[in-house]
Amino acid sequence: MKPYERFHKIDKDFRNPYARDRDRIIHSGSFRKLEYKTQVFLNQEGDFFRTRLTHSLEVSQIARSITSHLGLNESLAEAIALAHDLGHTPFGHVGGDALDECLKADGFNRGFEHNFQSFRVISSIEKRYKDFDGLNLTFATLEGVLKHSYPYKKSFLPATIHERFNLDTHPSIEAMIVDRADEIAYISHDIDDGVNSGLINFEDLRESELATEILEKVALEGVGRENDEMFRYRFSSHLINKLVYSLLDYAKERVEIGEVLSASLESKLPIPIGFEPELETKIKKLKKLLFVKMYQHKDIVRKMYAGKQAIKGLYKGLMDDEKMLPEFYHKQLDKREKHRIIADYMASMSDRYALKFYNEMYGRM
Repeated sequence: MKPYERFHKIDKDFRNPYARDRDRIIHSGSFRKLEYKTQVFLNQEGDFFRTRLTHSLEVSQIARSITSHLGLNESLAEAIALAHDLGHTPFGHVGGDALDECLKADGFNRGFEHNFQSFRVISSIEKRYKDFDGLNLTFATLEGVLKHSYPYKKSFLPATIHERFNLDTHPSIEAMIVDRADEIAYISHDIDDGVNSGLINFEDLRESELATEILEKVALEGVGRENDEMFRYRFSSHLINKLVYSLLDYAKERVEIGEVLSASLESKLPIPIGFEPELETKIKKLKKLLFVKMYQHKDIVRKMYAGKQAIKGLYKGLMDDEKMLPEFYHKQLDKREKHRIIADYMASMSDRYALKFYNEMYGRM
């Protein structure tokens, strides 16, 4: 037998179910589009800044490290992490908020919510099989993307979702870890991108006790501010390590290695994944500082305002004349509600495609 022929003898999937979920997510069109969707800085701002794709990869790496150490299912955490932002619109949260406003203003009370949209992407919107919709993922991955860490009770969710996923309970420990890994990732990389862009500096961050502690760790290494890139890297590294190890210390008494404390999942007991109360307070204060100093910076607000107007303009134009919809979406009009088809199409757009389409729609070539 030739060396390569032995691989042809495999008659069943050699991956575990969650690794298969991960691979199906990575090969989806929605995952590829994350490369050109805003995290904080619009994609056109430069190649250095994080996008939804790089953010998802960073969340996945942190979540895998934590679950591996706790003896939990690494592949499940990875799949949830890679899929958790698939439902985001162009232009970050402001784009989703604008689309939500448009839908509700037209009387569609369910509006738009990116978390539920991520679930819909992997369970129904992606078309990869002849006989059913979605990516055919496991229940645990679907539940993890839908519910995150907390009981996910939304009035707009269909009754079938409530019945199937029991929204009164927490999801898996792996899903909770992804939720905190998401927080760790965006705090650290938003600071890195913010300092690199000049919107915020390390002196601003000294208003935060947590950031000051991390700056002192970098200083002990002898890395000076004159080496800007290395200093930012060392800061991010120490911040991530601080939060990850603190989370592990907090979790190890609540999560048995290799097992989940089922009582925490089946009831309303405190969530077993998180940080000590003192550190939670420090994190909240740092996030508030970033909101005031960076997310509300005039340069960011201006760009996000432009994105918001683009979303409103696209929605109005497509509702006025649905013939502008691509064939894939247009042929669904006789089966589904027009406003939801348009919302799905808009949510699938990358930043640059949305801007290009908006300019074409309103004659700004």
